[in-house]
Amino acid sequence: MKIKFTILLAAALSFFFNQVVFGQNIVSASSAKVQSPDKNILVNFYQKTDNAGNRTMYYEVTYKGKLFISESALDLQMDNSLSEKAMNLKVDQHQRWCENLAVTKISSSTKDTTWVPVNGENSTIRDNYNMIDISLVKDDNPIYMMGVQIRAYNEGVAIRYYFPENVKGTYYNITAENTEFSLPAGTQAWFANWAQAAYSKLPLTKWPGESERPLTLELPNGLFATLAEAAMVDYARGKFKLSTGKPNTIVTSMFGEAELISPVNTPWRVIMIAEKPGDLVAHNYLMLNLNEPSKITNTSWIKPGKIMRVMKLNTKDANAVIDFTAQQKLQYILFDFGWYGNGYSVKSDASKIIPELDMAQVIKYAGEKGIGVWLYVNQQALFLQSDSLYSILKKWGIKGVKLGFVQVGSHRWTTWVEKNIQQAADNQLMVDIHDEWRPTGEQRTWPNIMTAEGVRGNEELPDATNNTILPFTRFIAGPADATFCYMDKRIKTTHAHQLALASIFFGPIQTLYWYDLPSQYHHEPELEFWNKLPTAWDESKVIQGTPGQYITTARRKDLDWFVGTITNNDARTLKIDLGFLPQGKKYIATIYSDDPMVQTATHVKIEHQKVSSSTVLTAKLLASGGQAIYITPEN
Repeated sequence: MKIKFTILLAAALSFFFNQVVFGQNIVSASSAKVQSPDKNILVNFYQKTDNAGNRTMYYEVTYKGKLFISESALDLQMDNSLSEKAMNLKVDQHQRWCENLAVTKISSSTKDTTWVPVNGENSTIRDNYNMIDISLVKDDNPIYMMGVQIRAYNEGVAIRYYFPENVKGTYYNITAENTEFSLPAGTQAWFANWAQAAYSKLPLTKWPGESERPLTLELPNGLFATLAEAAMVDYARGKFKLSTGKPNTIVTSMFGEAELISPVNTPWRVIMIAEKPGDLVAHNYLMLNLNEPSKITNTSWIKPGKIMRVMKLNTKDANAVIDFTAQQKLQYILFDFGWYGNGYSVKSDASKIIPELDMAQVIKYAGEKGIGVWLYVNQQALFLQSDSLYSILKKWGIKGVKLGFVQVGSHRWTTWVEKNIQQAADNQLMVDIHDEWRPTGEQRTWPNIMTAEGVRGNEELPDATNNTILPFTRFIAGPADATFCYMDKRIKTTHAHQLALASIFFGPIQTLYWYDLPSQYHHEPELEFWNKLPTAWDESKVIQGTPGQYITTARRKDLDWFVGTITNNDARTLKIDLGFLPQGKKYIATIYSDDPMVQTATHVKIEHQKVSSSTVLTAKLLASGGQAIYITPEN
């Protein structure tokens, strides 16, 4: 009797301690809860058994005590038939791996640190979260172990699966990831089929295919969310599709299989939560926090700047562009497609230069003017030559490489791109990755990633409404090369809109004058805004904004502020509160606005005004218009 009582007491005490040992992170045998540091977000992990006896993992998210993500499955599918046959194990092809997992341990941790990005939107970034780490094992095969990590940040939630090193060295062939996000009825999504597609605001029904990530959502209760993917470096890209069996539910959709070997993590599935859409933009550093610290020790060669393309590939025109970029205070020129011949051909050789272009002379002349040279290289040459090409370009004195027409999505091409990023870093070359590739925060690990395309930028001449959506969607993923234009007559926005975009869209390398030639310019005075504009910042703020309507962004470098405001295809009047300025300080604001009465080719009016933190400016924006403001201390 005494023995029995002792066992019962020990069990009761064990249960009690499991309930309280992690404070706000409450755990029991098959469930756990973790709360964000500010206690606004609560994630509940648990398992349920269905009528067939299968045990499945689920999670829920509440925000300020109200359900935000309702019961959503955590699930992977596997096809480990080859490795299982090799070990004479029972084969169950395409099994739902996350069924019948037993929890063996739940641990808890907290982190609160700050770090300094090499080139960012802010000079320091805080990384603050609470995490639960759930260890599990397959009921019918104890060598198969898996874990689930759940982090709760003030900015949102991140979840990933991981496989510890297997005693048998097992390979894992993940065929599908079915992580769910069940949202309230009436939720709407900013949907885009592919990385350079236009956006549409759609309900969670009858999507015309899968949606790109990040995916920004507007909930019926007025809250906003973004679903994203972080640290996608050894996996197949995930998009989002609608569940076929559960209404108002979004499911992760992998681009093919991922063949992995333990120990390995899957990418983070991210749920950002905000009361204002601008907070989603301001909190995009969460993507960086979910990646590993920099692997580049010496970063002195990684230098942000503005870049212009050489449109005509010959020495004379290249030198003219160098003169123009020096005059306009740009830092780089780019030789785009064609400088080594037909880039589409596998017979092309990116170590040889077309005869019309004296590359050595151009690099020397550019260096004398303080201008660096970037080169575009198509995937065919990169695929065949990357093991030697980057060292050759370094010897030439090249500063950066634009990777073009890269294949994306599959596990194979994901790891191929990552290899090229690392090879470039080994040779002190910055990179700009073009076409469908989007960053997932890995520029923290490899800060030589200066920007990427994966955006409907000015190369495709989008309308103003497109530009008011991008900060709340694509730019949450990280910097984007939007290839700004100015003099091209096909632009569908005003010139002040274009000026402002360069301070709203973030990219440590900013491409300006994309379709333009130096001969088109005649000392337009408003271009002083671009001339002074930095491309890496000490502080960034979203002052106001609504996806698809308008946005105002303010960014600071040292003591100067650059403020950009744009509207969609409609005219509107906005108030711009300068309360972000330090109190008690006086400033001079130079304001660049659209005004049809100004008798110049660009119709941009320039005004000067004394301002302070108590100033509220009025911006009267034309349809598809904008306003740019440069603010500097009065003295």
